[in-house]
Amino acid sequence: MTTADLDSVLKLRNHTEIRRYMLTQHEISVEEHASWFNRVSQNTGIELLVLEIDEKCCGFIQFKETSYVGVMDWGFYAAPDAPKGTGRKLGFAALNHAFKRENLHKICGQALHWNQPSIEFHKSLGFVQEGILRDQHFDGATYHDLVCFGMLKREWVAKESPTGIDK
Repeated sequence: MTTADLDSVLKLRNHTEIRRYMLTQHEISVEEHASWFNRVSQNTGIELLVLEIDEKCCGFIQFKETSYVGVMDWGFYAAPDAPKGTGRKLGFAALNHAFKRENLHKICGQALHWNQPSIEFHKSLGFVQEGILRDQHFDGATYHDLVCFGMLKREWVAKESPTGIDK
């Protein structure tokens, strides 16, 4: 992601169909978005990526280092109006990038317990549900559980075998 992507990513992030599933659900201002980008783009432990199809921003991925070597958290979203299959392309591209290019050992993800599309998406990619953080996220009115997922490099690589998922 570069500064040229800021407007496109902000538009996606503020879309009601994306925002409603985020931990922070308010509409983000241009200034807040620019401040976030300036801060995280200076952090070597965070990698920001965009998925483009036909030169149009169709998705966003963030990888963030954890305190464990070779382990990163990820977050993502695909444009609600993107062509069918875009989310899957985003997932495959992001995981290939993480495990093949960055040589990570593990990717971790979380979803709000009621975010069934994200839960199913993680499972469809081969993530393993590793637990539930009970009442972990407070949205200003209510506490919510977070469902935790993990995928190891060896699990992703195994999917490329003749009996695995055809990428």
